Amino acid sequence: MILFNLQKILRKLPDFKGSNWLIRIPLSIIFLQQGFSKIPIDSSMADTYSLPLFLWYLVIISELTAGIGIIFGGILKSLGLVPFLGDFLTRFSGIIIVSIICGVIIVSNPASMIEILFYDHIHVMLFSGGLYFALRGNRAI
Repeated sequence: MILFNLQKILRKLPDFKGSNWLIRIPLSIIFLQQGFSKIPIDSSMADTYSLPLFLWYLVIISELTAGIGIIFGGILKSLGLVPFLGDFLTRFSGIIIVSIICGVIIVSNPASMIEILFYDHIHVMLFSGGLYFALRGNRAI
C-alpha cells in the first residue's frame, strides 16, 4: 500500500527536461575559470607542477575547450541545430574533463584510491560530471 502511494505521488511530480543544465553550467564554469586563471601563461607555474611548457599549454587549451564545449553542445541540442555536432561536442568535452582530472590526480601523487575517494571530493565530483557527459552526451537532456 505504501509503495503504491509512493508511485502515485512520483507520477504526479513534474518532469524537468532541462535538469542537465544544473550540472552542465557549474561544470563549465569551473573549467573556464581554471583555464582563464592560468592566463597569462607563465612557465614557472608549469614548473611548479613539474610539467613541460607544452603540456601546460595543452592543459589550458583543454580546460577552455571543455568549458565552452559543454555549454555550446547543450545549446546546439536545445535549439535543435546540428544535433549530431552538439552530441559530439558534449561527449568530447566530457572526455577532456575526465582526462584532465585523471592528470590532476596523477600529478598529486595520492597514497591510495581510498585517499582520493575520501579526501579529494572536488576532483571526484568533477570526474563524475565529466564521465556522465562523456557517456551520455546530449541524451542527458
